[in-house]
Amino acid sequence: MSSFTDDELGIELTESDMPAAARSNTRPTLRPMARPMMSDVISNGIDDGSVYIAFQPIVDFQLHQVFGYEALVRSTLEGLTSPLELIGAACSDGSMGKVGRLLRRLAVDGCPDAVLFLNLHPAEFAQPWLVRPDDAMVEHDHDIYLEVTESVPLSHYEHCHSVLKEIRSRGVRIAIDDLGAGYSNLKYIIDLDPDIVKLDRELIKDIRRDSRQHRLVTSLVEMCTCLGAEVVAEGIETRDELMAVIDTGARFGQGYFLGRPNPVLPGIDWKRLMSDLTGSLQ
Repeated sequence: MSSFTDDELGIELTESDMPAAARSNTRPTLRPMARPMMSDVISNGIDDGSVYIAFQPIVDFQLHQVFGYEALVRSTLEGLTSPLELIGAACSDGSMGKVGRLLRRLAVDGCPDAVLFLNLHPAEFAQPWLVRPDDAMVEHDHDIYLEVTESVPLSHYEHCHSVLKEIRSRGVRIAIDDLGAGYSNLKYIIDLDPDIVKLDRELIKDIRRDSRQHRLVTSLVEMCTCLGAEVVAEGIETRDELMAVIDTGARFGQGYFLGRPNPVLPGIDWKRLMSDLTGSLQ
């Protein structure tokens, strides 16, 4: 004869069904509610507008025009207003791969007619979303640069390299982000063979002509160029920084002085920018 507990039979006893002695010692068991996955939170946020993309222009110093836009996630969700908090929460619950896919779709839909730079978090390599054939980045009609953060080491290099190779075979380009942040591994640039290298803003902050900092950035630009990669100087916030960066030979620039992130594709103050460019080249 089989013996089953009430739980195994699916029977739920109410307090009135229990003996008096048992009722007197019974305390309600409170079970914590399951927290929603960040992918669901962000999906809902996209639907109601509390999670959105702001686009920051990247300027071509040779052609004097916008080359493309970097897509930057923004949020008004309570407790997750910082992009670092938002992405950190997605990494913590293991949903970064799906979140990255959602944000790529949002960025591509918001910027259908221009070159796009999309940030890739290392945690996304551990999940299969990147290589799905229906990912938004392979549907875009213009070039897409996938930014791989240089300051974060790839713990499983062979796997990551294989994923990037497959993505590249679909026409997506690779950019190394934040060169110069933390402990830079220059071999990283050789191995990944990026199309573009973005110099970290700490290398650009307060840069002046005829300074050691200027000579270092100039050398980095020359090195990247020799390796077949164009350079974007990030964090340009003043006219003097702009002039010094152009003097290093960097092809592209990005920063508040050139254009702030905006949900509507921001234009450029061409009169001011052209005046600064002309003055810096005289």
